[in-house]
Amino acid sequence: MGTEGAFNVWWGLLGLLPLVVYVVLVFCDVDPLPATAICVLIGAILTHQSLISFGEVLAKATGSFLALVGLIIMLGRGLGEVLTETKVSHTIVHKIIFGIGIDTEKKAMLGIMLACMVVIGLLGTMAGGNAILAPIILPIAASVGLSRSTVAVIFQAVGEEALILGPFTPPVVTLLGLTKIGYGEMILFAAGPIALITLTATWLMLQRIQRRTKEINPYERLEDVERFAPTRQSKRATATFVALFLAAVIYGIIAKAETSYVIIVMLGLAVITGLVSGLKFGHILKLIVRGMAGNVGLFFLFLILDPFINFIELAGGFKALTIILKPLVDLGGKRAVVILGGLLGAFGISGGTVATLKMLHSMFHPLLNKLGVSMLAWSVALIIATRVSNFVYPGANMFSSLGFAESKDIKSMLKNGWVVTACQILFLVIYSLLFA
Repeated sequence: MGTEGAFNVWWGLLGLLPLVVYVVLVFCDVDPLPATAICVLIGAILTHQSLISFGEVLAKATGSFLALVGLIIMLGRGLGEVLTETKVSHTIVHKIIFGIGIDTEKKAMLGIMLACMVVIGLLGTMAGGNAILAPIILPIAASVGLSRSTVAVIFQAVGEEALILGPFTPPVVTLLGLTKIGYGEMILFAAGPIALITLTATWLMLQRIQRRTKEINPYERLEDVERFAPTRQSKRATATFVALFLAAVIYGIIAKAETSYVIIVMLGLAVITGLVSGLKFGHILKLIVRGMAGNVGLFFLFLILDPFINFIELAGGFKALTIILKPLVDLGGKRAVVILGGLLGAFGISGGTVATLKMLHSMFHPLLNKLGVSMLAWSVALIIATRVSNFVYPGANMFSSLGFAESKDIKSMLKNGWVVTACQILFLVIYSLLFA
């Protein structure tokens, strides 16, 4: 294993150094922002960036999808500030805790998981769904004692699975178009089992994470929720917020809105709810800015996360992994093709889910036809290929979930991600041996 054409595999593996250093720093309890900044600098050195080119990379990152997600997270914090000022958060928590009965940690976990599954599955965007849910969910989580770490893990793990279950999500639409299998068949024999395995593993991990982080990473509880009595004004503001929230979700589904739509939703909900509650327009804007200011560090983190991943790819890290995994095809025919497809997407290809799906299918299509590989088995490979990469590497979905949960505990995210990764890969191997 030395070179592949003009590409040197050993130098390519060196391109993974920023990722290795990042994991080491995180497990040494270094804050994610300085850890990411250090690794971006290592990546810049490995890819021979000059001061000018490095500046151009950062400038380009301001228009990236990750920067958009960072802005949405800041706006979510601003909306949360308005909901707290208007007592809408208090009213919603009061209704849920004392009306529906979500009054224990496990009930809250299940409730948050269900809410994330439905909203993200319908909207088809993880960042957008969690952005809308976070201002409602966080006060509820705080009231029953869930830690920030626990909520962050729920946001990511459930969000990832919602994207492979929702009928109109981009990954599902792309997968069905490529493999030509039916939605029901895909749910029953591919996405459904993967989601069940993932959520079961996550549930077990959540109990450990909650026990470990309950005291060291808690939310500030809303004061006097038990004694809080909703006023006519707070009830009116809450009813307005809920109606607008549902209308925004329904319109987003019908219009197949992109993630950028969430910006208008957040601002609209904050301004209209504030006005209905009797706040002045200027005061509402000050509340939004005050809330956003609390997440400026997170926005900067998202800004440098884009070059962090790009530098690893530019240095040949992911390509080197791809070359290393190729010999697996020689070991077991069509079963090895299915396993390799899943592993290649999981560890060797970095990029958007839809792009990864198309790239993998195009790459393996001749072999799939030649060997007569089952499209259900290949669907399992494609799904795992696009989920594992989000669990095993610190990327957009992981950091956005941290941001919406107002947490910095990347260690818990990675621990859960690695357990989920092991379970999914084991399932892929077993499934390919039985059904490929």
